[in-house]
Amino acid sequence: MIKEHEGHVRLSLGGLAQGEGASLQEAADDLVCSILRLVVAVRSTGFIACCELYPDYETMNFLHECGEIAAAGGDIRARVFG
Repeated sequence: MIKEHEGHVRLSLGGLAQGEGASLQEAADDLVCSILRLVVAVRSTGFIACCELYPDYETMNFLHECGEIAAAGGDIRARVFG
Protein backbone atom coordinates (compact mmCIF):
# COMPACT_ATOMS: atom_id res chain seq x y z
CA MET A 1 0.00 0.00 0.00
CA ILE A 2 1.23 3.49 -0.79
CA LYS A 3 0.15 6.50 1.28
CA GLU A 4 1.28 10.09 1.07
CA HIS A 5 0.69 12.53 3.91
CA GLU A 6 2.18 15.98 4.48
CA GLY A 7 5.12 15.41 2.17
CA HIS A 8 5.99 11.93 3.43
CA VAL A 9 5.45 8.67 1.62
CA ARG A 10 4.69 5.41 3.41
CA LEU A 11 4.86 2.01 1.79
CA SER A 12 3.56 -1.05 3.55
CA LEU A 13 3.69 -4.73 2.77
CA GLY A 14 0.53 -5.88 4.47
CA GLY A 15 1.11 -5.89 8.19
CA LEU A 16 4.55 -7.38 7.66
CA ALA A 17 6.77 -4.34 7.12
CA GLN A 18 6.65 -0.67 6.24
CA GLY A 19 8.96 2.03 4.99
CA GLU A 20 8.77 5.80 5.16
CA GLY A 21 10.60 8.62 3.43
CA ALA A 22 10.42 12.05 1.86
CA SER A 23 10.21 10.42 -1.58
CA LEU A 24 8.96 7.17 -3.03
CA GLN A 25 12.58 6.01 -3.44
CA GLU A 26 13.40 6.73 0.20
CA ALA A 27 10.27 4.90 1.34
CA ALA A 28 11.15 1.93 -0.89
CA ASP A 29 14.69 1.81 0.51
CA ASP A 30 13.33 1.94 4.05
CA LEU A 31 10.83 -0.84 3.28
CA VAL A 32 13.61 -3.06 1.91
CA CYS A 33 15.65 -2.44 5.08
CA SER A 34 12.64 -3.31 7.22
CA ILE A 35 12.11 -6.58 5.34
CA LEU A 36 15.80 -7.45 5.59
CA ARG A 37 15.73 -6.90 9.38
CA LEU A 38 12.78 -9.29 9.60
CA VAL A 39 14.49 -11.84 7.34
CA VAL A 40 17.67 -11.74 9.43
CA ALA A 41 15.68 -12.22 12.63
CA VAL A 42 13.75 -15.19 11.23
CA ARG A 43 16.88 -16.80 9.77
CA SER A 44 18.95 -16.34 12.93
CA THR A 45 16.38 -17.44 15.50
CA GLY A 46 14.01 -19.57 13.45
CA PHE A 47 10.27 -19.36 13.52
CA ILE A 48 8.09 -21.42 15.81
CA ALA A 49 4.31 -21.18 15.58
CA CYS A 50 2.08 -22.29 18.39
CA CYS A 51 -0.61 -24.85 17.65
CA GLU A 52 -3.40 -22.26 18.02
CA LEU A 53 -1.98 -19.98 15.31
CA TYR A 54 -1.19 -21.34 11.90
CA PRO A 55 1.59 -19.56 10.00
CA ASP A 56 0.83 -17.88 6.71
CA TYR A 57 2.80 -20.17 4.41
CA GLU A 58 2.85 -17.66 1.55
CA THR A 59 4.41 -15.04 3.83
CA MET A 60 6.90 -17.51 5.27
CA ASN A 61 7.86 -18.61 1.75
CA PHE A 62 8.36 -14.95 0.75
CA LEU A 63 10.63 -14.35 3.75
CA HIS A 64 12.56 -17.55 2.97
CA GLU A 65 13.05 -16.50 -0.65
CA CYS A 66 14.22 -13.03 0.40
CA GLY A 67 16.60 -14.64 2.89
CA GLU A 68 18.07 -16.90 0.23
CA ILE A 69 18.59 -13.97 -2.13
CA ALA A 70 20.21 -11.84 0.58
CA ALA A 71 22.40 -14.72 1.83
CA ALA A 72 23.72 -15.18 -1.72
CA GLY A 73 24.66 -11.49 -1.80
CA GLY A 74 21.74 -10.50 -4.01
CA ASP A 75 19.35 -7.57 -3.88
CA ILE A 76 15.80 -8.41 -2.77
CA ARG A 77 14.27 -5.36 -4.47
CA ALA A 78 13.26 -7.35 -7.58
CA ARG A 79 11.49 -9.94 -5.38
CA VAL A 80 9.79 -7.28 -3.26
CA PHE A 81 8.70 -4.93 -6.03
CA GLY A 82 8.70 -7.28 -9.02
